[in-house]
Amino acid sequence: MTSSVRLVQLFEQEGQSPWLDNLKRSLISSGELEKVRDSGIRGLTSNPTIFQKAIQGSADYDDQFKTLIENRNSIIDSYWAMVLQDIRGALDVFSSVYESSGGADGFVSVEVDPNLALDESGTLAAGQHLWDTVQRPNLMVKIPATQPCIPAIRAMIAAGRNVNVTLIFSLDRYQKVMDAYIDGLEDRVAAGHSLQGVASVASFFISRVDSEVDARLESLGTSEALSLQGKAAIAQAVLAYEAFQTTFSGPRWNALVKMGAKVQRPLWASTSTKNPNYPDTLYVDQLIGPDSVNTLPDTTVDAFADHGTVARTIDLNVEQAHDVWQALQMIGIDMEDVAQKLEREGVASFQKSFTELIDALTEKAQQFR
Repeated sequence: MTSSVRLVQLFEQEGQSPWLDNLKRSLISSGELEKVRDSGIRGLTSNPTIFQKAIQGSADYDDQFKTLIENRNSIIDSYWAMVLQDIRGALDVFSSVYESSGGADGFVSVEVDPNLALDESGTLAAGQHLWDTVQRPNLMVKIPATQPCIPAIRAMIAAGRNVNVTLIFSLDRYQKVMDAYIDGLEDRVAAGHSLQGVASVASFFISRVDSEVDARLESLGTSEALSLQGKAAIAQAVLAYEAFQTTFSGPRWNALVKMGAKVQRPLWASTSTKNPNYPDTLYVDQLIGPDSVNTLPDTTVDAFADHGTVARTIDLNVEQAHDVWQALQMIGIDMEDVAQKLEREGVASFQKSFTELIDALTEKAQQFR
């Protein structure tokens, strides 16, 4: 994969960083990930579902797993050993981006055990453990934006650990995430520590919002309801970006900037289109703006590299986004209820992937014992 003009322009002209939403052993061992990086991709995200597909979907992990089991490692420890080998490999590949960008990009994200999604102290302990185990400045620890885990985000930032806050579905929760980041930075300053090198992104999920809202609009069936299909997710992201610009400005934020603070960038996640009637680059083309990240699965990377449009769009139609938001409320779409449902489903989906993979590894381990 040679340098993609559009991927490079996305960052150089518009200040948005494209990241890859995928990781598997063969990407690293084949040298393919270096080519992906050289095409203009500036970071990488993973999650339990990605690792389930990678580990169950190939024989690439079998030798390592066999050795781990023969050395009497537990299934869960073996899982983390395989995951962290991949993460370290990806961190190596993107370390050059981290260095050349002065610590602004080149991050690789790994998620804490999704079964801890409603356990603040468990999540914090797992997050600290991952950070201490890997010990790399371009690591980001993924922590869910569930209500119980908001204090864990603040504590991780206060301790100088990079955080990718994941599974954000509502504007209200997004505000709490940004506030937790700023509180954490202030805690860090109060404790006499430097803000140098502390980084965070806030992952706002996109396509799932349209999938859920479109289904509700479909069931209403009126012409007004149907005219709003395909508009909720982008409108919400536009309003989220507006909240981002407001939160990271003004005297309180500027005081932290003087001490070296960097903004917590909004990251657009779940950006492949689920509806075949929508353009395959919809959730990239419409969400471009400075100080943001878009994490893309392979197919969306290819689609954008081939025919995406590089132009600032995220704050072109803010008024229109407010109108869409109001129209959804007026016809009875409860966006808070949508967000709660999607959060429950998102957490459950990652837990299911994690559990299924552990069960499959448990079965496989019988061969080596």
